[in-house]
Amino acid sequence: MLTTEDFDYNLPEALIAQTPLKDRDASRMLILDHQTGTMTDAHFYDILDELHPGDAVVMNDTRVMPARLYGVKPETGGHEEVLLLRNAEGDTWETLMKPARRAKVGTEVVFGDGALKCTVTEELDHGGRMVKFDYDGIFMEILERLGETPLPPYIKAKLDNPEMYQTVYAKENGSAAAPTAGLHWTKELLQKAEAKGVKLVYLTLHVGLGTFRPVSEDNIEDHKMHSEFYRLTEAAAKTLNEVRANGGRIIATGTTSIRTLETIGTKFHGEIKADSGWTDIFIKPGYQWQVVNAFITNFHLPKSTLVMLVAAFTGRDTILKAYQHAIDEKYRFFSFGDAMFIK
Repeated sequence: MLTTEDFDYNLPEALIAQTPLKDRDASRMLILDHQTGTMTDAHFYDILDELHPGDAVVMNDTRVMPARLYGVKPETGGHEEVLLLRNAEGDTWETLMKPARRAKVGTEVVFGDGALKCTVTEELDHGGRMVKFDYDGIFMEILERLGETPLPPYIKAKLDNPEMYQTVYAKENGSAAAPTAGLHWTKELLQKAEAKGVKLVYLTLHVGLGTFRPVSEDNIEDHKMHSEFYRLTEAAAKTLNEVRANGGRIIATGTTSIRTLETIGTKFHGEIKADSGWTDIFIKPGYQWQVVNAFITNFHLPKSTLVMLVAAFTGRDTILKAYQHAIDEKYRFFSFGDAMFIK
């Protein structure tokens, strides 16, 4: 039985990246051959040397919403923070509210100049609340004006330019957090990859804050994953099938792309088909891989489901050795940190 403690490691706080690099592709990259355990120190722009003509690089084109709102309760004048997690239906959203204990069913919160209001309709676990919004105009335009981009809790620095927490190909609004492995790509680097004969394929998975939720169970088998919406188009599925048929590799950018591709592969018994829906796939050691041949990823939080996912590909001992190497070499960790290429 694998326990949550089996995926722990000691990270000096100084290695948690607080700000993004000015040049996205200048971040360092640890190249790990998961079969031999060989490690090579490089930079992200060296990814071109690792990609072969005929490979496909798969990226998640979700865009982080300005999902954090600060409002006031007209009844009491008390302040309330509302973080949008996902659109349930119409104008009803699943949110996290602070302070949650004062956000009872029926509580109203007003934002900004009053152009946006919400009412709590249901209390959920973990401080979650379902709320219904009331507004005049276009919701996303109002959100752009009143909301702020939420950063992960371990980033204490304020971001000068919120676009640095978006990938250069972000377009589908809906995430509460960025698919951070994609932050290393630049438009120029993608153009060079394409010129080399690499296929660029996009899918969508809207990242929920469950990504940052710690695993509270000792036995990892008892952990229940959060659900996230995903979509793979007909055109994308066709390209991936052609790449496969011609012997190319499917290389995922980030754990969100992995989870989408493997959800579809598991659902269709190894086949890649256009699909959309909600996934709560939990990839952990023992998982039988269906689609992904190699991937780009960042360095993840100790004891997180993301470390478990990567360990499912490399083996637990190999990934913990790679993390220790990264710590010894003072790589930068987490969302704004450095990358790994695991092949």
